[in-house]
Amino acid sequence: MLIVQKFKDYQQLMKLNLSMLVVFSSVVGYIIIPDLVIHYSKLLYLFLGGTLITAAANAGNEILERDIDKIMRRTRLRPLPDGRMSILEASVFCCLTLIAGLAILWLQFNMLTAILSFFSFALYVGLYTPLKKVTPFSVLVGAFPGSLPCLIGWVAGTNEMTSMGAWTLFIIQFFWQFPHFWSIAWIGHEDYEKAGLKMLPRIEKVGHFTAFQCVIYSAVLIPLSALPMITIPGNGWISVIGLGLASIWFLYNSLQFLKDNSDLKARRVMFASFVYLPVTLLSLVLDKYL
Repeated sequence: MLIVQKFKDYQQLMKLNLSMLVVFSSVVGYIIIPDLVIHYSKLLYLFLGGTLITAAANAGNEILERDIDKIMRRTRLRPLPDGRMSILEASVFCCLTLIAGLAILWLQFNMLTAILSFFSFALYVGLYTPLKKVTPFSVLVGAFPGSLPCLIGWVAGTNEMTSMGAWTLFIIQFFWQFPHFWSIAWIGHEDYEKAGLKMLPRIEKVGHFTAFQCVIYSAVLIPLSALPMITIPGNGWISVIGLGLASIWFLYNSLQFLKDNSDLKARRVMFASFVYLPVTLLSLVLDKYL
């Protein structure tokens, strides 16, 4: 029973569900590279290395926010604020997973992949996490490491980051994150405010400004739907249609949120964001292999 509980604690520390989506983004960035010969062993190493580094980043985040997590209803039962895990144990886990993940990506792929991954870790833990208590611009900072997984996957397969295809993936994921984060921040505003976190574009949960920002960023995703067909050789209409439909659905829910500033409508924007990213990634994969 103790082993099962400890396993669950580490799952919470590394935010396993979130980690899997991040790693999936990286794997997709790798497998859609034009003319790349896919080796399943390489996919396994990319998945493992990405999982370890993402686990380290999430563990670092929870170490720094352990006192904040005690205050918020949603996070107070995590292993650190609940006292089931010591800071030392979490720190050792963070260091070991980071080192192991970086070593795998460097040795199995290239140094540039490891450097980008470390940069993403440092930006997320060292800058985004502390800024959440200082300024709403922390969401802008957090959007950078959140957009790097696809780019890292591309770099793992090519050892270069000058391709327009790679930056297309980055840009799409970058704009997606703002309505995604703001809808979550709107729903959890009372908890965030109690903990002193500044996550909304305006501090107060009033007016239509947050919803208007969600509309702007989700609207930008519609024209961006055509970019993969232009910048990634071999990509065609499957990705355009998949990304386009997901973007329109995202925008529709953002407009509903603008019309009715309720938690219910914000929650629908959040769910639309959860749908958008997997649909986008799967559309890109299907476009290459169908």
